[in-house]
This record gives sequence, C-alpha cells and structure tokens, in this order.
Amino acid sequence: MADDYLVRIGKLIRDARQHRGWTQTQLAEALATSQSAVNRIERGNQNISLEMIARIGEALDSEIVSLGYAGPMHLRVVGRRRLSGSIDVKTSKNACVALLCATLLNKGRTVLRRVARIEEVFRLLEVLNSIGVRTRWINDGVDLEIVPPAELDMESIDAEAAIRTRSIIMFLGPLLHRLDRFKLPYAGGCDLGTRTIEPHMIALRRFGLDITATEGLYHAQVEQGVAPVRPIVLTERGDTVTENALLAAARHNGVTVIRNASSNYMVQDLCFFLEALGVRVDGVGTTTLTVHGVPEIDVDVDYSPSEDPVEAMSLLAAAVVTESELTIRRVPIEFLEIELAVLEEMGLDHDRSAEYAADNGRTRLVDLTVRPSKLEAPIDKIHPMPFPGLNIDNVPFFAAIAATAQGQTLIHDWVYDNRAIYLTDLNRLGGRLQLLDPHRVLVEGPTRWRAAEMMCPPALRPAVVVLLAMMAAEGTSVLRNVYVINRGYEDLAERLNSVGAQIEIFRDI
Repeated sequence: MADDYLVRIGKLIRDARQHRGWTQTQLAEALATSQSAVNRIERGNQNISLEMIARIGEALDSEIVSLGYAGPMHLRVVGRRRLSGSIDVKTSKNACVALLCATLLNKGRTVLRRVARIEEVFRLLEVLNSIGVRTRWINDGVDLEIVPPAELDMESIDAEAAIRTRSIIMFLGPLLHRLDRFKLPYAGGCDLGTRTIEPHMIALRRFGLDITATEGLYHAQVEQGVAPVRPIVLTERGDTVTENALLAAARHNGVTVIRNASSNYMVQDLCFFLEALGVRVDGVGTTTLTVHGVPEIDVDVDYSPSEDPVEAMSLLAAAVVTESELTIRRVPIEFLEIELAVLEEMGLDHDRSAEYAADNGRTRLVDLTVRPSKLEAPIDKIHPMPFPGLNIDNVPFFAAIAATAQGQTLIHDWVYDNRAIYLTDLNRLGGRLQLLDPHRVLVEGPTRWRAAEMMCPPALRPAVVVLLAMMAAEGTSVLRNVYVINRGYEDLAERLNSVGAQIEIFRDI
C-alpha cells in the first residue's frame, strides 16, 4: 500500500515537472539534490517527506499536496457518451475581470450582473478586498456588489492572490489616477511563454506612469499632470493593453485617441461599462477609440456583462468531438462568425436562431444547434487574427475538432510561445499531432480516442481541449489538478453532466 502511494506521488511529480518543461537535473538543482534522487522519487522508489513534497510543489509551481485545506481537484471522465438537450453560455470571463478592475475608477457603488464565479474572479476579489474594497455576492449569489473605500490600502495587498492572475496588470490604468506611488506583484496566470508588459508601458507612460521591476514587484511612480498630446498608437493590438489604455484615459480630463486598439468582445464590454460611468467612447468595435474622459467618477451603476464567445466555442467543440446534437443558447454570434464559417467549410451541420439582444442591450446573441457531422480538414491553415478574425483563444479547440476530421490540418498559434506544445498532450489520448515548431502543430484525423490518466496542462484552453477529448474517448480517463480550468469556467463539469456527460469531481490527497 505504501509503495503504491509512493508511485502515485512520483507520477504526479513527474507530470508536473514535464509540464514545467524541466529535466530531472533542473529539478534536482532547484532542490539542491541529485538527479538520481529525483529519478528514484519519480519512480516511487524512495521515501519522501511532506517537507520535500512541499519543496517540490513550490519549485514546480504545482499543488502536489495541499495541507490544511482541500487538496487539488481532479476529474474522472467516462467517455463515449452523447450529449443532448440545451446549455446556456455564461458571462464572459475576460469581460468580468476587466470590469472588476474598472470598478477602481468609480467612487460609487457598482453592481455587476451574473458575474462568472470562477477562480480568476475569486483571486481578483481577494486582491480587491485586501486593499479595502468591499465586495459581496447578492441576489442568491448571482450578482456582485463592489463598493470602494475612500483610500486604498496598497500596503496590505494580497500578493499570493495577485500573482495567480495576470488580470492584476489591469490595475495599472485605474491606480495611476488615485496614487502617486504603489507596488503590484508580478502578473501570473496561464503559462504561455514570455509575456512582456512593455506594450502596456508604451501606452501608460503617456499618462505619467513609470515602472521599475525588482524582487517580484512592479514599483510604480506617477508624474501628475502628464497627459497624451497626440494619439496613442499601441504597438500590439492586445486586449489587456487596449483595456489598460482605456482605463487610464477614462479619468484623464480630456480627449484621448487610441489607435491600433483591439475591438474584441471584452474591450467592447469595457467600453459599454465606461459609458455607464459617464465616459463617452467613440469608435467602439473599431481599431480607433476616442475617449472623452472625466476627472471624477462617483456614480451608482448597474451593468450586465455579455456572454463568453470562447465558452460558446468550448461547448460547440464538445458537441463536435462527442458526435452529439446540442443546442447552445445565448451565443454572442458577432464574435464567433469566422469560426462558424471555417466549420461550415469543414462540413459542420448546424442551425442558428434569429438574433436577439444580450442584457447589456448591445451584444447580439443567437441560439446555435450543432448536429453530428462528417468533417473534412480545411484547405487553409487555422490561425488566429485580431477581431474580427478567428479568436486567439478559440484556436486550441480546432485541435480537437481537426482530430475528428478526415485529413491533415495545420494549426499555427503565432501569438503564444508554448500553447501549441500543450496541444500535443492529445497524443496521450490517441491523437496524432506532430509539433513542427513551438507555434505550429499538424493534426491528422480522424482519431480513435482512448482513455488516459494525465496532469492538466498549465494553460486554460488546452486544458479544456484535453477534457473534451477525454469525453470522446473509449473508457475512463482521469485529468488531475484542474485548477486552471476553474480559473476560466464556472461549474464546467456539472454543466456538461446536465447535457449527458459523465464527469466526476474528486480529490485524493
């Protein structure tokens, strides 16, 4: 029994090390031990103390064992079950986190409707609470109320929560109007390679913000009175970069023009929210935004973020890989039209309802019914483009879809350094994916999926793709440590079970 326990621990450590991209020698160096000792630990041939397990978990940034609270969450998936019925799309994760950051602009009470109850939101709430912002779930836990303090207590910021979310980077735009000096922990989130904040700084320096990075902290200093004298041209059309520029411009007492701006769904939701705060934004949905800022914002506001197009794509992919007929309701069609056009060319059989308005009154929704289809690989490669192109976060789902199609599909994820690598985890489930370089993967279909037990990839969308493949696989699979999925999806396993999946949540240590 003890030997079995050591083997299981060793396997968890090995998987966590491999997902970190480390060799046994690199882990040994981090632990000040030998490569042979790491080898014995991973094979289950060496007794290991809780202290050593904790050190390994810290080195690999992975919860191997949790002490004093519930351990990591895992999923046990019984595959080859057809889905049926209908399922609603939840509100946008990326919009909700941007809006939470934007509440720092407002001295009044903010109510956000149907906020996604996900780990990314919970971490931001922990950070907000630690600096004095009062938040509470209202209306049976459906909506969120946010009330800021007169003065923020940045010295008490919850660093542990902050480093577990990249969204903390969007505190920079609002805080530069409230504080002359402040510190923020380094932004974390998904492991997607090198992600510099320099594009943010190019925009925010125009408002007097200067940052020095030392010892895991951003040290921010604001020169008051500095303001853009000409249009801000973003060096990358990034979503969070655009949002940070918008947040900085919102309380600049003047007009700010932002060029090469993202027009993606979360940016549009932020613009609609700023308008509710009294900030006029011209050009919403285009790459040039003109912000008519106001120096003070003190209003009670009630806003409903729109639905999440990436979750809609996740549910669509679930129906495709399980060969199911499924109706996905409240799909923000404007942000899924290119994906559907590509899938139509591949042979997807689907219907969509007439359009209707989301609760924010602006976003267009449809109900989408997907039916079992015989898919052919697309002629052209699958690659992301800024909106209105194929969404960057939807690219991974095409790996699972392409694996069900006849022929070869080239997927080129040029944005992120590591994500294409994580897609090759599908090979452990029977996929035939060939990594051409860190950004390109060749997918051969169709696939006969098979069950496996594996560690969850450390990036959100590839992790969900693995889960979907497990749902299509013959037999019972186990996906370990699914915190990253809970960062971006609310009750995903339970909701998939409601339409016919068989996914069990469990914890083992």
